[in-house]
Amino acid sequence: MTRHIPPPPPRMFVRVARLAGWNAALVLAGLALAALAGEAWLRLSGAFVAPGSTSRFVEGVGVLYEPHSEVRHTNGSDYWTIQRANSLGFLDREPPDPARAAASCHVAVFGDSFVEAKEVAIADKFHVRLEALAAAALPELDVTTSAWARFGTAQANQLPFHDEYARPLRPNLLVLVFTRNDFLGNSAALAAMDYAGWDPDRTPYAFPVRAGDGGIRLRPPDPDYAASALPWTPRIEERPASGRPHEAAARALAERSLLARWVGARLRALRETEPAPPLAGRLEAVSARPGYGYVARGWRPTTDAALLSLLLDREQPPPVFAEALEFTRWALAEFRRLADRDGASVVVLHNMPGPESRKDGLLREVAGEIGIPVINWHRWIDDRGRRIEDARFPDDNHWSPQGHRWTAEALLDWLRRHPEVCDDRARRD
Repeated sequence: MTRHIPPPPPRMFVRVARLAGWNAALVLAGLALAALAGEAWLRLSGAFVAPGSTSRFVEGVGVLYEPHSEVRHTNGSDYWTIQRANSLGFLDREPPDPARAAASCHVAVFGDSFVEAKEVAIADKFHVRLEALAAAALPELDVTTSAWARFGTAQANQLPFHDEYARPLRPNLLVLVFTRNDFLGNSAALAAMDYAGWDPDRTPYAFPVRAGDGGIRLRPPDPDYAASALPWTPRIEERPASGRPHEAAARALAERSLLARWVGARLRALRETEPAPPLAGRLEAVSARPGYGYVARGWRPTTDAALLSLLLDREQPPPVFAEALEFTRWALAEFRRLADRDGASVVVLHNMPGPESRKDGLLREVAGEIGIPVINWHRWIDDRGRRIEDARFPDDNHWSPQGHRWTAEALLDWLRRHPEVCDDRARRD
C-alpha cells in the first residue's frame, strides 16, 4: 500500500506566512512596548493605583479627615492628586490667624465636593486663587479666604462648620456653593436614598428635623451612624461577579496597572451617559423606617428611576421634595441669621444649569425670600463666551483647574461690585 505524501508548500506561501508571522510579532511587540511606556509615564507623572484617606468623627460636626492625613484621589483618567488635610481635618491650607482674618476682608467658603476639590491641588482651588486675584486687582480690600467643605454635605450639614471653625475668624462674607444635589442633601430621608444608605435617624452629619412645636431644629450627627446602615435590597447592589476567569484577570490587572484603570475609565465614559441608579429598593428601605412612610407617596416606580436630583425638574415631584425644599429654605435662613448676628454678608454661588433649569428658579425664589443674592456660575461663563466643557474634567463633572480659576474670577467680579461687604469695620471692634 502506497502512502500519499503531500508536496511541500510552494516557496511563495512559506515566505508570505513567515512575513505575516514576523509582522504579527512586531505588532505585538509594539503594543507591549506602548503599554509599558504608558504605564511608566503614568507612574512617573505621579499617578497611583489605590486612592484612599482616613477619617474621624468630630462630636457635633460630623465626619472629617484625620488631621494632617494624606488623601489620595483619582478617577483613573483625568487626575491623580495627593493632598494633606490641615490640622482641623479639611482639605485646605491652615486657617489664618484669627487676628489676621479679623483685620482683613475674610471670605469663608462652604460647600461639598466642589469646594473640597480633591481633584486639584490646593493652590488651584478657587478660594486660594480668589485671594491671589484680589491681592492684584483689589488690594485695598485685603482679602483672605478659608474653605470649610466635605463631600456629600449640603447647607444644613455645613452649619456646624460655621459655628465651630469659621466664626472665630469673623468673616465678612459667607459664600455658600450650591450644587444640584443640595436640595436633597438638606433632607435626611432623601440623602439616605441618594448616598451611602444612612439610617435617616442616625446620620454622620447634622440634619434639620421637625421639632415638637412644629418648627425645625438641627439634629446633631450620630457617632454610631455606621452601625445602623440601611439594609439595601439586592436590587440596588452592584451586579455580582460571575466568577469567570477573564473577569478575575481583568480585576487583577486593574488593581495593579494604572494604564488598565485609565483605559477602563475611558471606555466607561464612552458607553455611559447619565447614570440611573435603581431607586425602588432605596425608596422601599427608607419608607419602611418608622415615621418615614410618607416618603413613598407620589412616586411612579416604573419611571422614577433617574437621578433623584433630576426629579426636582418635574412640575410635580413626589411630596417628600417639598420637605427638602422647606429644609433648604431653613438652612439658608440660618446662614443668613448667623451672618446678620455677626455683621457679615452671604452670597450663594450655584453651578446648576442656567435659567432654563427649574432648580435654578427654585433656588432664586428661596434665596430671594431670605434676601441672599445668587451667582449663577453657568450664566457667568456663558456671558463671557466661554465653554462650560472647558471648566470640567473630560471624565468628571467636577471643576478642572480652569473651572476653579473662572469661579474665582466670578467671585472677584462680585466683590468688585459689592465692596461694601468689606467696609464694615465696626463688627471687629
